[in-house]
Amino acid sequence: MRRFAAFALAAILLCTQAAGQNSSQKKAKLEREIAILDQQLKENASKVKSANTALKLTRKKISARKGLLAESDAQISTLDKRINEKSGKIDSLEARYALLSGNYDKLVRTAYKNRDSRIWYMYLLSSDGLTQGLRRYGYLKSMAASLNAQALEIKDTRARLEEEKAGLVKLREEASVLRNTRVVELKQLEKDENSSRQLVASLGKDKARYQKELAAKKRQVQALNAELNKMVKKSGGKPKTEVDAKLDKEFAANRGKLPWPADGPVVDSFGKHYHPVYKNVELPFNNGVNIALGKDSAVKAVFDGTVSNVVVIPGYNQCILVQHGGYFTFYCKLASVNVKAGDKVKTGQVLGRVDTIAGETQLHFELWEGKTPRNPELWLK
Repeated sequence: MRRFAAFALAAILLCTQAAGQNSSQKKAKLEREIAILDQQLKENASKVKSANTALKLTRKKISARKGLLAESDAQISTLDKRINEKSGKIDSLEARYALLSGNYDKLVRTAYKNRDSRIWYMYLLSSDGLTQGLRRYGYLKSMAASLNAQALEIKDTRARLEEEKAGLVKLREEASVLRNTRVVELKQLEKDENSSRQLVASLGKDKARYQKELAAKKRQVQALNAELNKMVKKSGGKPKTEVDAKLDKEFAANRGKLPWPADGPVVDSFGKHYHPVYKNVELPFNNGVNIALGKDSAVKAVFDGTVSNVVVIPGYNQCILVQHGGYFTFYCKLASVNVKAGDKVKTGQVLGRVDTIAGETQLHFELWEGKTPRNPELWLK
């Protein structure tokens, strides 16, 4: 029963540790994302001063900040639970220590009263016979053993008690640091939300300028889609050889498991969206995702394939199309490329480095199944 309880306790501790590690990893990821978004906001402010871009980045940062607060709350809750459990354990150990000490004191007093060795000898010699003498000898031996055992158990309990108390102090310190950090995070969130409100007000005053920017953006998206459609059509869109068919099947089997082409927050997701302020204004349909990155970040292939084409498109700079059987991945807004048409590439291979265009350091990434664009976030892990 004791072995089962020990096993159960160990399992609970392992689960708690794993949850703590996951939470710390999530927080680290969110902190990286916020740092990237902060950098992009600085670049946007110093270069093009686009209120629309700033609002988009600020709202994404608010979302990440809320995620960070949620993780902090979860960690604080876990620590509070562990503190309560440890406090209960300390109470039990202190009660056990008091009981053992009391019993030990009684044994010591009894031994002290009968400390004269002659009394022990008389006690043994006065036995009615050998059997009673052996029983009395056993009793005396047992009493001595009990004293030693009690002393050892008291020592062990005391050591465990001190260890638990030290652990409790450490947990309380961790909880205090987390709570102080959370206060700072909350203030940052309030600051970001205030900035968002100001940007919304700013955009509301300059609709004509925004409509002009939107028209230019639509032309860029149309040019991108036309070029991509042309490249996919030229490639055939279907596996041509047995090797292509095998690659096609392997790519399909990895849906939801593909690595991200770069590490950063998605600031524009797949599909149809509306302007954050002018709710009836539809934005150009996004056939992929835009991923905010640090300056000069490496962009990697998400799967084995062949470089179908490398092109330059206005507003998107250099773009790479990689074919994976009947599937295609498209990497845009690159400052430099390391591959050329016809090159074989492997999963994780660096294809190029991201560019900073109009204050935005973002990778535009698309994934197509034949001639149909798919939501990349459903394919990436």
